Amino acid sequence: MAFTVAIDGPAAAGKGTISKAVAARFGFAHLDTGLLYRAVGAKVGDGAEAIAAAKSLSTDDLARDDLRTLAAGQAASKVAAIPEVRAALVEFQRRFARQDGGAVLDGRDIGTVICPEAEVKLFVTASAEVRARRRWLELGGEAADQPFEAVLAEVKERDERDMNRADAPLRPATDALILDTSELSIDEAVARAVAAIEAARA
Repeated sequence: MAFTVAIDGPAAAGKGTISKAVAARFGFAHLDTGLLYRAVGAKVGDGAEAIAAAKSLSTDDLARDDLRTLAAGQAASKVAAIPEVRAALVEFQRRFARQDGGAVLDGRDIGTVICPEAEVKLFVTASAEVRARRRWLELGGEAADQPFEAVLAEVKERDERDMNRADAPLRPATDALILDTSELSIDEAVARAVAAIEAARA
């Protein structure tokens, strides 16, 4: 039976962590849709044309070990602003979402564009400062190549681009549960997501 959980939100809000935990808890398949755009961005970095890279994307491309870098994130946000790239990846995501056994997709427009009929929609957010600190610590904190202020500036710049793009801007679906993780532990945030899914399945 198909059961779709759509989890959206800005960078470093915790949606990936919550999505993986929820998928494991319920035995659902999980897709980090941002990796699709990161993989396209990485292929463009290798010299491919963006639309062709999106149309030829395979699961092997999602296994690259350079998709979590800041450069890949910036490249992803740029290719995601190209309507033809988004269109090429929409069908891939929709097929994944309706597979038997349930699926969790996390991204920026799952509840609004990709799966507006999803059984559960969550919008995971946190303040820009909290998200930038998380990302900076992931990069190594004091040992990171970039100072905190530079990471914060990049987070704000990415928010601006994602929220103001013409095609599928980042915003909560009207029926999404807003989950602000600024003051929540991972366990608390996961517990709230699990409760919302259990209520929808009851």
